Amino acid sequence: MRRLVLASSNPGKLAEFRQMLAPLGIEVVPQSELRIAEADEPHGTFVENALAKARHASCHSGQPAFADDSGLCVAALGGAPGVQSARYAGEPKSDERNNQRLVAELRDKADHRAHYYCVIVLARHAGDPEPLIAEGRWHGEVIATPRGAGGFGYDPYFLLPELGRTAAELMPDEKNAISHRGKAMRQLVEMLRYSEYLSA
Repeated sequence: MRRLVLASSNPGKLAEFRQMLAPLGIEVVPQSELRIAEADEPHGTFVENALAKARHASCHSGQPAFADDSGLCVAALGGAPGVQSARYAGEPKSDERNNQRLVAELRDKADHRAHYYCVIVLARHAGDPEPLIAEGRWHGEVIATPRGAGGFGYDPYFLLPELGRTAAELMPDEKNAISHRGKAMRQLVEMLRYSEYLSA
């Protein structure tokens, strides 16, 4: 099997990526198994942060690597929380405080539209001039009262109007089928399936 280093140690992400890439004969190895520390994410865009993480993992492993970066973008807040989604209410990271801040900032806004965004970057080597870039968006709106016990982050406050449910009210398989990360992952799989990218 070919190996790809995942620039994350998140067990949920690892399981999802392994499941989708195994049919292509690709083994996914988390960077923590190779004793690679997490990279900094100092950039203002998702794609720059994902690229930095993928390059960091590839540089320290000497192998092809990939990374994702994702977050919630709210129209009335100019795209915030954006790349700061995990730390919107400051340190230490807290989903509860992040959601409290988000709801407070939207209290006087008429427009509650929002979308989750995910970008995945795959680099053959640290200096790869042509990394693969896949992305996905998941549209909904922010509600003031949380619903559902599943998911994480902003999911209990992220309503999908066409379903009448929040992301936290979906079963994991339902969520993966329509979520931003699921869309980006499937796009990456298609890119790999129909290219000679990893054999170059």
